[in-house]
Amino acid sequence: MVAQWISVCAHDDVSRDGDRSRLPPDEDVDVAIEGLRMLADPTRLRMLWLLCGDEMDVSTLAARLGATRPAISQHLAKLRLAGLVTQRRAGRHVLSRARDHHVAELLDVLVHDAGHRRALGRHPPAS
Repeated sequence: MVAQWISVCAHDDVSRDGDRSRLPPDEDVDVAIEGLRMLADPTRLRMLWLLCGDEMDVSTLAARLGATRPAISQHLAKLRLAGLVTQRRAGRHVLSRARDHHVAELLDVLVHDAGHRRALGRHPPAS
C-alpha cells in the first residue's frame, strides 16, 4: 500500500495575489533565501524533486542520482536543516520526503519557468 500525504497550511486560504506594494517581513525573506540557496545545488534540486514524488532512503536516492551515499546524506542533512525535508524511521531505514506541497509547487514553478526561459533563448544552454 502506498501512503498518500495530504498537507494543509494555515495560510492556504489566503490569497497569493496580495498587496505587492508592501514588502514581506525580513524574517520571511531570510528563510526564503536560505531555501533558495539549498535549491541552487543541482544534486539537491534533483533530490528534492524525487522526494516530492515519493519517500526514499539514502541508498535509493544515491542510485537514482548516481552519487555516493555519504554525499546524499550530507545533502539531506542540509535540506532537513533548511526545513525542506522530513524524515521517519521504517525499521532499519530512514525514509525522507519533501516537507509538504509547497516544496513541490515551488519546484514545479522553477522548472517550468526554466523551460520557458530556455525556449525564449534567454538562458544559455546547459554545458
